[in-house]
Amino acid sequence: MSSLQATQTLRLYVPEPTGRPGHETNFSYLHLAPAGTARRPPVDVLPVDTSDLAYTLVRVLDEENRAVGPWAPQVEPELLRRGLRAMMKTRIFDNRMVIAQRQKKMSFYMQSLGEEAIGTAHALALSKGDMCFPTYRQQSLLMARDVSLVDLICQLLSNEHDPLKGRQLPVMYSVREAGFFSISGNLATQFIQAVGWGMASAIKGDTKIASGWIGDGATAEADFHTALTFAHVYRAPVILNVVNNQWAISTFQALAGGEATTFAARGVGSGIASLRVDGNDFLAVYAASQWAAERARSNLGPTLIEWITYRGGPHSTSDDPSKYRPADDWERFPLGDPIARLKRHLIGLGIWSDEEHEQTNKELEAQIIAAQKEAERWGTMATGQIPSAATMFEDVYKDMPAHLRQQRQQLGV
Repeated sequence: MSSLQATQTLRLYVPEPTGRPGHETNFSYLHLAPAGTARRPPVDVLPVDTSDLAYTLVRVLDEENRAVGPWAPQVEPELLRRGLRAMMKTRIFDNRMVIAQRQKKMSFYMQSLGEEAIGTAHALALSKGDMCFPTYRQQSLLMARDVSLVDLICQLLSNEHDPLKGRQLPVMYSVREAGFFSISGNLATQFIQAVGWGMASAIKGDTKIASGWIGDGATAEADFHTALTFAHVYRAPVILNVVNNQWAISTFQALAGGEATTFAARGVGSGIASLRVDGNDFLAVYAASQWAAERARSNLGPTLIEWITYRGGPHSTSDDPSKYRPADDWERFPLGDPIARLKRHLIGLGIWSDEEHEQTNKELEAQIIAAQKEAERWGTMATGQIPSAATMFEDVYKDMPAHLRQQRQQLGV
């Protein structure tokens, strides 16, 4: 035995972010690729043959905001305009709801600043009847599908008109008719639920596919790996979305295993076709989502997509990100602002303008303020107008059993 072997002690490696408060983040760890350079394989590609796409970055919009490369989709101008409006609507809605939380009208809120392109473009690429299993930062899925703002705000306020009767935390929506499955606060469950739903759709001989959502931190959960196994073995018609926004609460993505490899690579290792995509590029998100949806609908199996983006704001209204990362990280993130990028692309196409952008912004803000006023008529946390205690006995059994009827009578409701 050598003297080195005899004296060297074991030690663990603990990943650290490349930036901390007071020290600029070095974003070179992202391993970016120029727009248009990633190849676009046929939809029936073998999972193993997507290995290179799990390490590069699918991008469409270049530095001049032009659509380039094989992933550039053929998109009608109206869909682009609709996408930009939905992204703007999401951001304005988030801003208004954060203010409402600060005014103590609701207990809690989670915004999606910087991530608006992912849910918006994905929703527009899916078909009616497809089911999304989201986490708590995919409100843009709902905005793209024009779900009632009043209903959403009433859910946040847990008031008398709350469609979920006060049974869910704020932001944990459930809108079945919009293909938006009930959000679970226990993260990673969305993946196994989505795979199971997709398998059920195939067993029934249906044509609808599922889309599951997870964050970079939750990939460390066992449910993530269980979902990948079932999706691979049974070729479930599902899209598995990993939103890598660099931070899981206050923990950097490297602690979940994203430093020496990519989260997309885990899909390839599980026998699943995988892509790593610029999540701040609306066109890239739309194209990749279309590709994955076609693959699922053609019985070619699941696709895992890692969306590279950045959580521009706090994890929630209970969080202060200045305690664990540089305050200007959002402004310095190399993939930019998804709304600004799509805006400049549309202006370059001649189908948008600065004036229309400003006017649209005002219209959307007025629409959201009006919806908020309407929702607050049914109560806020400050006014104490909550669903009746009688509602706790409803929607539990198809036919209410005798002991619950007796309990309700004893409660006097």
